[in-house]
Amino acid sequence: QVQLVESGGGLVQAGGSLRLSCTASGRTFSTYTMGWFRQAPGKEREFVAAISWTGGSTYFADSVKGRFTISRDNAKNTVYLQMNSLNPEDTAVYYCAGDRSPRITTTQKYDYWGQGTQVTVSS
Repeated sequence: QVQLVESGGGLVQAGGSLRLSCTASGRTFSTYTMGWFRQAPGKEREFVAAISWTGGSTYFADSVKGRFTISRDNAKNTVYLQMNSLNPEDTAVYYCAGDRSPRITTTQKYDYWGQGTQVTVSS
């Protein structure tokens, strides 16, 4: 069983930055596609970004393109989400997810999920 633990959330002012981390247990992390999703109050969970197991391919939601980057360090079993130019609309619980499939997907059909970390952006 793979466990994912997110960290790095918090309160930031509009225009600021945060870096989220997601550390995975297990020896097969390096073979997983990894994704970030978020859920704002009263809204459905939505795709944010994803990265292939090699790190060579990334994909972003239009709402975060150009502001967020995703990266991974397979030696540390960790995936990162660097969030810049944050605005109040980015306020949400952010979830890390892992998928055994090598194809990047923007759907929520990931095999493993973390518990989430709160990101709050004040205006």
